[in-house]
Amino acid sequence: MSVPAMAQDRDDGALDSNVIIVTAQRQAQSAQDVPIAVSAFSGAALEAQQIENSSDLQLTLPNITFTKTNFVSSSFTIRGIGDLCVGASCDQATAIHLNDSPLFATRLFETEFFDLERVEVLRGPQGTLFGRNATAGVVNVVTAKPRMGEFQASGDAEYGNYNAIKVKGMVNLPLGDNIAFRGAGVYVKRDGYTTNLNGGPDLDDRDMYSVRGSLRFEPTADTTIDLYASYFREDDNRMRIQKQYCQRDPTGILGCLNSSRNAESFNANSTIAATLSSREFLATQGIPTAFALGSLYGPDQYAGVSVPADPRTVNTAFTPEYFASELTFQGKIEHDFGPISAQLSGTYQKVKLDSRQDYNNNIGRRDIYATGLNTLAAAAAGAIPGLPAAYFAPLASAIIPDGPNGVLCTSDTDTIGLGVFGGNSICDATPLQFDRSNLDNSSWSVEAIISSDLDGPFNFLVGGIYADSHLTENSYYVNAFGLDYGAGLLGSFISLANGLPPSFLGTPYYRNHSDDLTVKSYGLFGEVYFDISDKLKLTGGLRYNNDKKKVRARTTLADFLVPYSQTTDAFESPFVGSLDADPGIPGNQLFQNREVKFNEITGRAVLDYKITDDNLIYASYSRGYKSGGINPPLQPIFAAPESFRPEQVDAFEIGSKNTFGDGALQLNLTAFYYKYKGLQLSKIVARTAVNENIDADIYGAEVEAIVRPDPDWMINMGFSYLHTKVKGDTFNSDPRDFGGGRSDAVIIKDITNASNCAVASTSGNAAGVNAFVNTINGAINAGLVPGLAPGAGLQPTTAFPADGGIASTGAFGICGVLEAAAAGAFAGAGVVPAAFGGIEYFSAGVPKNIRGNQLPQAPQLKFSTGVQYTMNFENGMNLVPRVDLAYTGESFGSIFNGNVNRIKGYAQANAQIQLNGTDDRWYVRGFVQNIFDSNSETGLYVTDQSSGLYTNIFSLEPRRYGIGAGFKF
Repeated sequence: MSVPAMAQDRDDGALDSNVIIVTAQRQAQSAQDVPIAVSAFSGAALEAQQIENSSDLQLTLPNITFTKTNFVSSSFTIRGIGDLCVGASCDQATAIHLNDSPLFATRLFETEFFDLERVEVLRGPQGTLFGRNATAGVVNVVTAKPRMGEFQASGDAEYGNYNAIKVKGMVNLPLGDNIAFRGAGVYVKRDGYTTNLNGGPDLDDRDMYSVRGSLRFEPTADTTIDLYASYFREDDNRMRIQKQYCQRDPTGILGCLNSSRNAESFNANSTIAATLSSREFLATQGIPTAFALGSLYGPDQYAGVSVPADPRTVNTAFTPEYFASELTFQGKIEHDFGPISAQLSGTYQKVKLDSRQDYNNNIGRRDIYATGLNTLAAAAAGAIPGLPAAYFAPLASAIIPDGPNGVLCTSDTDTIGLGVFGGNSICDATPLQFDRSNLDNSSWSVEAIISSDLDGPFNFLVGGIYADSHLTENSYYVNAFGLDYGAGLLGSFISLANGLPPSFLGTPYYRNHSDDLTVKSYGLFGEVYFDISDKLKLTGGLRYNNDKKKVRARTTLADFLVPYSQTTDAFESPFVGSLDADPGIPGNQLFQNREVKFNEITGRAVLDYKITDDNLIYASYSRGYKSGGINPPLQPIFAAPESFRPEQVDAFEIGSKNTFGDGALQLNLTAFYYKYKGLQLSKIVARTAVNENIDADIYGAEVEAIVRPDPDWMINMGFSYLHTKVKGDTFNSDPRDFGGGRSDAVIIKDITNASNCAVASTSGNAAGVNAFVNTINGAINAGLVPGLAPGAGLQPTTAFPADGGIASTGAFGICGVLEAAAAGAFAGAGVVPAAFGGIEYFSAGVPKNIRGNQLPQAPQLKFSTGVQYTMNFENGMNLVPRVDLAYTGESFGSIFNGNVNRIKGYAQANAQIQLNGTDDRWYVRGFVQNIFDSNSETGLYVTDQSSGLYTNIFSLEPRRYGIGAGFKF
């Protein structure tokens, strides 16, 4: 349900106390006169309904959801269309605007709302009116502008549980007859919501501020110049991920099973840190297995380690770190040339972000490492014949500087690729693992619009925009003690075997690094308006889009030798030539360079009819577009598209906007159908986001209402229904189930890189495919495969638990060997009997048909209601209690649906009571948010197979309550 805007001041053009003036069509109009599904909130409405940030908007708006996502971003989903694409080159499906101008990589959704004129949410494609085109819609945040000739000030202070402090303020200063300044700011600080069983402060706190300055100059009655600057900064221990859930896989082949999300630890034998340091893998490399940190068939790092059932309790030795800042400048000049108006605006942004937290939100065992660490210490001391101490002492001094029973040191997330071997480390008594996501982006745009207000039946709007975004740093790191150990041990043995200086394999941590991304985009757009009669109006619009994207990127983990003695950048190593970041080009490349170009013509047509001055009906068609992009580099390499196509949606909509009883009832109705082509959808395979395109159909309906039986009562209600489904036969592989639900498939955990692959029978012969895998593993064990030493001890295929949702069997193995064997490479060579046939290999899993599946983050049902009553006293004061209730129905967090991806429906309730002084000069209030203390989940993320396939959860805040007071004059 939606809670539209409350009253605006009369001098802003409000028609009655239910109406707000919007610029949804780039001109000031009542929202009830705009033939677009638009919901708007005035600044007063935002405060009354406790809408403090963008996440709160989802509780009141129809067919809107909002969730944080895994890589310091978020998804604002409108009518089932959200940001399902993962990667630096992905565009937003929902265009985020500040004062009508588009923003890139904005942190606007992380700050608190303050001193706003209104927030507009436009549902459906809006490319013929707004900046960069988008498929879902537009969120336009409009700040309060300076007022001429009038001194104003306001302040608000709030204190609540979790020692929460919030202070907001505004001052409006006239600087002459035709110039004024307005300054505003907000400061928020609170303790964390999450308890750390390992001690220390509570996690997930906030410490942020935002300041804004605006200058308005009106040199003539027809000219307005606005200048704007703002700065936002946050520096705290906020968590990107609240909780991790898993149905533990006892085999270690998957890490987590496929039926449910439980408070259980995943099986760490499925991770790359475990495989690279396992006795099975080391044996294939001819490395003494005494160096292993464990066996893939033995206890894993989290065996017997519990996970707290409380969703806001974790156990971590790594305190999260979160930093974000955004600097924004805007300028706009508007001039009326009689019936023609022109405006020119520009925006500059600079965004920085850096976030780190425990990768697994748990503390693992170190006892299973004892044999390996003791062996390393002995080699470092020269106590193992044939192993010179010079090759192992640098490794031991870096990761176990106090000996095998002392602290364990893990690479810090440096930018030069040396990590712990360059002295950049974090040490602890427990083995650490953490990730880091960071970016540094600057962008600017300029837009020009000319519009008319002619006396005749014809009017128009034409515009053009150019936008330039430059991302100079965007990395995702995963650091773990096991990775450092594996990179160092392998590097030492490789350099020893080849007579090279003692070396480790760089980088000793995983880093997906977009070193440089430029996006250059321009659009030409316009609309014409023709009054067929006094009541009937036709709108037609066109837009031309042109997007160019160029990226330089690479993904590294233990790829090339780096001498332990090196103190400069790892990529200056004399052995860096063995790194090939772009296998698609002959020779070895240190970066993958890709460039894509897209252009598209889109448009819309609207026919609206005014039955009366208070009743409008309309029908519209519009086409939305979102440009394609470039997939991040793969590591390891498998068959996947290098780029993904643009999205396109054909949107059909009918609606009715009505006001009855002189404002006693406002009722808006909308129905829509979307034909979606090329929906961009991401999944994580082999440690990399792979974006693909699918088609979908979407339809639904929305109801928004405000009831005012008398001026003292206000009741808002709303409802939305949404149906989404994947259209046509669409085959895709599910990372949770690489066997595709087939009993004649075997899921393989590759012991060389911890990715998964699968083999299946072409004839449905389950026994045959299991025998094939067992024979190949036997050949590996016996040392019959060239390049692999004997002694791996790989075991036969095994069944997964009956309640795990996996029909296939599984095994540890080596995918490359199985691929070659399936292709007949070893037939007759003493490795595989020639009798084997009918085996098919799948590097990215066995695809299954997802036809008819629901889109992620698309609940079928939503409703909300709010009730507010004003009790007026004879002394001029009034008391206003208000209650809001919202329900969001069940949805899925993944296109593969199923119980394991199900997001339960949830209810949220807020209440507030405010005492206003005479003439509203001051007020005091008490409030409570999330009355039921619901642990409401808004989204989920399935991690990679080499990390254990656990599920990261994103949720709304717990119950908050407090008191506040403020003034305004």
